[in-house]
Amino acid sequence: MHRPVSNTGVFIALVILLGWLTSTILLMRWQIAWTNPLLYLFVLLQMHLYTGLFITAHDAMHGTVSKNTTINNWVGYVATFFYAAFWYPKLYVKHHQHHRHVHTAEDPDYHNGNFVDWYIRFIRNYLAVWQVVVMAVLFNVLKLWIPQPNLLLFWVAPSLLSTLQLFYFGTYLPHKGEHNNKHQSRSLPKNHLLAFLSCYFFGYHYEHHDSPATPWWLLWKIK
Repeated sequence: MHRPVSNTGVFIALVILLGWLTSTILLMRWQIAWTNPLLYLFVLLQMHLYTGLFITAHDAMHGTVSKNTTINNWVGYVATFFYAAFWYPKLYVKHHQHHRHVHTAEDPDYHNGNFVDWYIRFIRNYLAVWQVVVMAVLFNVLKLWIPQPNLLLFWVAPSLLSTLQLFYFGTYLPHKGEHNNKHQSRSLPKNHLLAFLSCYFFGYHYEHHDSPATPWWLLWKIK
């Protein structure tokens, strides 16, 4: 597996992990006012940071976070747990299965159906009962100290919204329909700002499949 030659990936991963952690801790005590436009901005910020957690874990699956295998994998474990108590080894296996069998019956990310059916299949394919139990226990423990509206708005809702963000820009748009290329995928039009805001350049999806050893923060260079 390709290994990065610098530790830039570790630095970027730490920025996202610490950014999510800091934002989440601060927002757990933020005074909610439904008329305050910052409320909705913070929900979107949390959603984007949650998406960043998953994209960071995704880069770890391709070994592009750190040249040190142990550090690389630990970043993957931490990012997936923060995201929603996902088990990193399971995601690793399924994601590489997607790359090996893209757009076939053996592709865990592909479904020849409409958006809703595909999204439900996508979630069911990755979500386990024990994850739901862990998250439910965490929620009920945390609400002993944290106001429930804060938990729902800045912890639960952003994580759920980010699954839609990841699915729409990272799976559905790139892989729906038929494609006349070897990677059976398409990419967003070249607009680096929108590409970053939508899904950390992961919408440059053909480029990712063509160069999986390129970390998310360099995909724009090969678009």
